[in-house]
Amino acid sequence: MTTSPQLVVHRDKELMAQAAAARLITKIVDAQAARGYASVVLTGGRNGNGLLAALSAAPARDAIDWTRLDLWWGDERFLPDGDPERNYTQAREALLDSVPLNPDRVHPMPASDGPWEVDAAAQVYAAELAAAAGPEDHGPVPTFDVLMLGVGPDTHVASLFPELPAVRETERTVVGVHGAPKPPPTRVSLTLPAIRAAREVWLLAAGEDKAEAAAIALSGAGEIQAPAAGAYGRSRTLWLLDSAAASQLPPELYPPAIA
Repeated sequence: MTTSPQLVVHRDKELMAQAAAARLITKIVDAQAARGYASVVLTGGRNGNGLLAALSAAPARDAIDWTRLDLWWGDERFLPDGDPERNYTQAREALLDSVPLNPDRVHPMPASDGPWEVDAAAQVYAAELAAAAGPEDHGPVPTFDVLMLGVGPDTHVASLFPELPAVRETERTVVGVHGAPKPPPTRVSLTLPAIRAAREVWLLAAGEDKAEAAAIALSGAGEIQAPAAGAYGRSRTLWLLDSAAASQLPPELYPPAIA
């Protein structure tokens, strides 16, 4: 089932990051109160890292029981462990190293200096997701509480780029990506079927360079040409934008409501 996207537009990217961080804290705390744990998929890029930095600075972050939080990644650059360009490295710097996480519940994607080449690394991560899925998840990945995605200027999400084979995948949950148009060319990524297992999918876009992508993805484009259009959650799909990224949205579809 496709959930119709909801939009929240903030005045600038700083406010967007702070508001998204507050929203995420609430979601995690609510999930932990309901089930005892929460499961979140992180994204890299400037907006994903901006959200993590805002979360790190938020006084309310202490409301989270960090030891009962499962962290996954939507995609990763297939580079050596510790490389500054890896999403995991950037997430550690922005937030993870400053909170008391349970290391057994943090699931970075494999690095290029490990024992696997990229396609095998994708299979390993898919197996890790499958092992974490319970009978209640009805599939090969856990039902993530929140899965976050940055939206690229070309409408890519995770490492699913327009027209490339990974965005066409309908069976596997994780794939190796070869020849990505954005460096580095080799990556590991969740697929659209894995993304759609999440209760909520949040798409983050800030800046004028994201305005055209947001307009395309929200105007009925197909997911092969505009992967962001194919990213939706089971119960909610939320676009979190700043006013610059929302500047090309058709007003008859999405009247501006700036928060």
